[in-house]
Order: sequence, then structure tokens, then C-alpha cells
Amino acid sequence: QVQLVESGGGLVQAGGSLRLSCAASGRTFSNYAMGWFRQAPGKEREFVAHIRRSAGSTYYADSVKGRFTISRDNAKNTVYLQMNSLKPEDTAVYYCAAGQSLTTSPLLYDYWGQGTQVTVSS
Repeated sequence: QVQLVESGGGLVQAGGSLRLSCAASGRTFSNYAMGWFRQAPGKEREFVAHIRRSAGSTYYADSVKGRFTISRDNAKNTVYLQMNSLKPEDTAVYYCAAGQSLTTSPLLYDYWGQGTQVTVSS
């Protein structure tokens, strides 16, 4: 089992920044690819970014490319999502997830955090 706890969400004005953190415990963190997803009210959960086990490779949804950065610190068992130039359409609950596959599909991740709310005002 892997337990994931997100933090860092909040209310920010458009154009602002937030950094989300996801702390992992349980099994060896470095064994897992990590992803960030988000879900807005009435919408399906969507892929945001993922990072491979060794932190060498990252991939982003087109909607956040150039504005968001995913990173991980395996020594601290933590993955981060730096969000810059935030837009109202970024408003959602953000989830981190751990899995064996580097994928954009939420179905292929094994463990999920409880989510953290990000609200961007216009």
C-alpha cells in the first residue's frame, strides 16, 4: 500500500501561482511513476502531468504545458506540481496518483490521494 497526502491548494487570483505537494508513505516511493490529475465539478477526472520513477522524464497535458512543472524528490518521498500563470479554468480538485505505468489514463494508477482544492478567481 502507498498512502498519498496532497497539500498546497487554495484560492488564488488569475495569473498567480501555487505549488502543490504530495507526500507518500508506505512502499518504496521511487518504485512508482507519479501523476497529477484534476477534476472540476461536473467533469471527468483529467490528466495534468506525470513523471517517471527516476524523475528524468515528464509529460504534460496541452492545457498546462509551459505553465505547470512536475517534479519529485525521492529522498523526501514527495512529488510536486508548480502551477504558474493560473487561469480560472484551472479550478478543480487536484489529485496525485502512484502507479507502475507511465500513463495519462487514471484507470492505470493504483493509489490516489484525497485531493486538494485549487480555485482561481478572475
